[in-house]
Amino acid sequence: MGAMEIWINPACSKCRSAISLLDAEGAGYTVRRYLEDVPSEDEIRDVLDRLGLEPWDITRTQEAVAKELGLKDWARDASARDRWVKALSEHPKLIQRPIITADDGTALVARTDEAVRDALSR
Repeated sequence: MGAMEIWINPACSKCRSAISLLDAEGAGYTVRRYLEDVPSEDEIRDVLDRLGLEPWDITRTQEAVAKELGLKDWARDASARDRWVKALSEHPKLIQRPIITADDGTALVARTDEAVRDALSR
C-alpha cells in the first residue's frame, strides 16, 4: 500500500512544484487539500510525530492570522504545545506546506526538490 500523502494548498507554488516532481517520478500519492479537508488536532499531532518536529516548527508566523493571534509571543515549550496544535487545526493556513508523509511512515516538509526526492527514497 503506497501510503504517501501530500498536504497542499493549490495556490502555493512550492506545492505545485512538489506535485510536478512526484508525477515526473511516477510516484503514487494522495493529495490532501488541507485548507478544505482540515486536519484534526490528533492528525496534526500524528504528523508532528512523524516529522519529529514541534508545532511551532511548522507554523507560518508571517500569516495575517498569526499576527492577529500574537503567535510570536507564545511560549514554545511542552506546556504550550496543545495551544499551538489547536491554533493549527483552527487556522490551517498557518500550517507550513507542502508536507509529505512518506511510505515508511515518516514525514517531511517538502519545500525543495531535494526534500521531495528524500521523501521518495524513504
